[in-house]
Amino acid sequence: MVGGHLGVLYQPSEFIIIFGAGIGAFLASNNGNGIRATLRVLPQLLRGGRYHKKTCVDLMTLLYLILAKARQSGMMALENDIENPQESALFNAYPELVRDPLIVDFVTDYLRLMISGDMDAFEIEALMDHEIETFQQEAEIPAHGLAAMGDSLPAFGIVAAVMGVVHALGAASLDPAGIGPLIAEAMIGTFLGILLAYGFVAPLATRVRAQVEDVAKILQSIKVTLIAHLNGYAPPLSIEFGRKALFSAERPSFNELETHVREVKSRPAPSAAAADTGAGKS
Repeated sequence: MVGGHLGVLYQPSEFIIIFGAGIGAFLASNNGNGIRATLRVLPQLLRGGRYHKKTCVDLMTLLYLILAKARQSGMMALENDIENPQESALFNAYPELVRDPLIVDFVTDYLRLMISGDMDAFEIEALMDHEIETFQQEAEIPAHGLAAMGDSLPAFGIVAAVMGVVHALGAASLDPAGIGPLIAEAMIGTFLGILLAYGFVAPLATRVRAQVEDVAKILQSIKVTLIAHLNGYAPPLSIEFGRKALFSAERPSFNELETHVREVKSRPAPSAAAADTGAGKS
């Protein structure tokens, strides 16, 4: 657009310096687990958010059904659902949630602790906070690695630029008209390092952190719901606590959640024979 020469942007040696040194610094500053975690998370960045409003509505409804069953029949009535969530009629009503091991494990682990009856609400809440914090620390390892790599790219761009300047100044036999293109090629290193850092790598690190926050918020919503139940609140109030803990973009309105729960409650429950047949097929 400004009438520049695109050919001068093609500098393979500077690409090798910037990309090679950047990737090398990333490998040197991360262990095997961090490298594998980063490689796993990169394809997920091309997709949208992991959880949407429908997922949150289904989750709150599932928690309502679980807590309503516990309130009506006692916590021990949930034992089979907790031990075999893949065969549970409650969980199988929401296959998207069943396919998410993070949610299933988090819910069933703490329901199991609640059934044991040996821990009060404060102890379980503290344990939940520790687990969520640990999850965030582990899940943000790729973000830290990408951010460190992004911070290093401008410096490696300067290294490439300095190499180009040294090369240009070493060409003493050239006239100023011949040295000018060499200086321009040298400056591509600084240009490319800054562009890659703040235009590509740093946004990827921010995207990873945003996805981790989305998942952590779902876990916090589950935590708030279960703690409200432990403190004696009825299932409708407990899921209202959990609904309020969600981000506004995914949070269903009070009427949306109430309507969905009412529709689910009005459906006929699966018969024991049907449940047994389904378990046999599985």
